[in-house]
Order: sequence, then structure tokens, then C-alpha cells
Amino acid sequence: MIFKQVGEGRPYPDHARSSREWAAIPPRPVRLDQLITTKNVLDLHQILAEDSTFYGDLFPHVVRWRGELYLEDGVHRALRAALHQRSVLHARVLELD
Repeated sequence: MIFKQVGEGRPYPDHARSSREWAAIPPRPVRLDQLITTKNVLDLHQILAEDSTFYGDLFPHVVRWRGELYLEDGVHRALRAALHQRSVLHARVLELD
């Protein structure tokens, strides 16, 4: 099992964080098996692309809400990490608890 759960949509309230606000959150290690995805569909082109993080944040975005960790952005990077047999991913974690 790669993720704790495969979800569909964001169950937490809208946080309206900008890219700049996300960038201010320092990345920290997060176990893949603690993450709940907010997307249930993947694009293989994004997973296999060499420059998949070229235009976006290097670190995935995770929202902690009601004790759960939701992978808001970066499911492709997380899956790529799992394919490389890594169980931990560095991500920016926004605390909404």
C-alpha cells in the first residue's frame, strides 16, 4: 500500500493560500502511508516527465486537517517517490487543525 487512502476531492475548508504563502512553509518529511490523496486520477505523462517540477513547487503540498494528512498537490511526485522505493517524502504541511 502506497497511501493511507485514495480520496476524491478536498474534505477540508478552502484555505486560499497563494504560491508565495505555500513557499513560506518549510518542507518536512512525511510518510507516504500517512497521506490521503485528494485526486483519484493520474496522468502518466506527468509521472514519467523528467521536468515535472520545473514549473511548480519542488515540494508537494499537504494539508493537515482533523488529524489527517491530505495530499493536495504533488500526487505524481509522491507516486514517483514510491516507485523509487522511498517511503518518506519532503512536503510543505499546512496546519488547519
